[in-house]
Amino acid sequence: MHAATAPTAVGENIAIQRKARELSQQALANRARISKSLLSKIEIGDRACRPAVAASIASALGVPLSVLYGQPYAESPDPKLIDALRSAVRRHRHPAVTDVRADQLSADIAAASQMRASTNYTDLLPILPGLIARAVAHAHDAQDPSAWEQLVDAYSCAFTIAHRLGYPDLADLVAARQEWAANQSWTPVAQMAAAWTEAGCYQSAGDYLEGLAVTDRALTAMRTTATDSIEGVVAAGSLHLRAVTLASRARDGGTTAYHLGKAKQLAERIPRQDVYRHNLTFGPGNVVLHELATHIELERPRRAVTMVDDLVDKPLPGLAPTRVGHLHIDAARAHLAAGDRDEALQSLLRAREAAPQMARIHPMAREVLRVLVSLHRRSKPELAILAKWAGLHEA
Repeated sequence: MHAATAPTAVGENIAIQRKARELSQQALANRARISKSLLSKIEIGDRACRPAVAASIASALGVPLSVLYGQPYAESPDPKLIDALRSAVRRHRHPAVTDVRADQLSADIAAASQMRASTNYTDLLPILPGLIARAVAHAHDAQDPSAWEQLVDAYSCAFTIAHRLGYPDLADLVAARQEWAANQSWTPVAQMAAAWTEAGCYQSAGDYLEGLAVTDRALTAMRTTATDSIEGVVAAGSLHLRAVTLASRARDGGTTAYHLGKAKQLAERIPRQDVYRHNLTFGPGNVVLHELATHIELERPRRAVTMVDDLVDKPLPGLAPTRVGHLHIDAARAHLAAGDRDEALQSLLRAREAAPQMARIHPMAREVLRVLVSLHRRSKPELAILAKWAGLHEA
C-alpha cells in the first residue's frame, strides 16, 4: 500500500466543511444537536468523535459521512488494484473467465476468507478480482446453491476490502452484488449473510435506523429456518449483533438490549468457542465484545472499562485477529473516555500487535490516536513511535 501522509483527522475535516459553509461552531452544533463545547474539542483534537456524533455532524453539514472520515484514505492501495476489483464486481452476468476448477476455487475462497479474518488486506486485494471472476463463472455454470454461496463468500471478502480501505461507493456495489448472489442461492444462510453486509453499508453511512430495518426484515423472514444448523445460528446471531451496534449508535437502549439478549440466547448454542462461517464470527466471545461496545456508544465508559479489565487478560477462544483487534480498539476508546490516556495508548499498541493492517486504518483507532497526540503536551516515546507508524506527526 502507498505510504501514508497522515491519518484522517475527523475534527479537521469537520472544521473545513463548516468554514466552507460559513457556519459558526454554535450554528453547526445547533444543527447537529450537540454542545458547542463538544464540537470545539472535536475540531481541535481534544475529544474523540464517536460514530453517532460524526453521523449527526455529517447530516447537519449535508455531506456523506465518508467526507468527514476522509475516504478513501491517504494510504489507500494502488488505484489500479481498486479499479480491477470494481471491474470484477461489475461483471456479474458476463464473467470473463471460462475455465474454472471447482475444487481449486473452493480452496482459494477459503484462503481469501482466512486473509480477511487475519486482516491481511495487502495480500487479499490483488487476488480478489480473479477470484470473483472465477466464482461468478462457476456459479453461472453450476447453477447450484453451493456455488452461489461461494460467490456470496467471495463478495463478502470484497466488501471488507472496500469498507476498510474507505471506498463506500464500491462497498455499496459489492453489497448489491452479494444480495443478488444470495437470492440466486435461495439459501437462508446466504441471504442472512447478505443482509448483514447491507446493514453494514447503512451503518457506515450513519443511517442507523435504516440499517435496523434491514436486520429486522431479514430476521423476520428467516425466523423459521434461522437456527436449524450451526451456519444458521452464526448468521442469525451475527445479524442480531449488527443490530446491537446500529441500535446503540442510534442511542436506542431498549432495542440494543433486545438484540443483545437474542444474541446471548443464540450463543448458548455455541458454548465452547466462537465459530467462523461465511465470513461471520459468532459465539460467546463476539457477544461480549459487542456488549462492551454498547457501553461506549451509550456513553457508559466506566462500565466499559470494567469489562475491558476482565477481558484483556482472558483468552476468548475462536476469535479471529479482526475481532481481537476490535476488542483492543474499543478498549482504547473506553480508557480514553474514562480519562486514562496511558491505558488507551497501551490498548492501541495491543490492537497493532493483533491486527496491524486494520489498526492502522480503522477510523476509531485513528480518532483515539489523534486525540492522544493532541492531549499529550510533552513527548511520550511510545506515542511518538505509534504516531509515526500511523503517519501522524506529533504537534
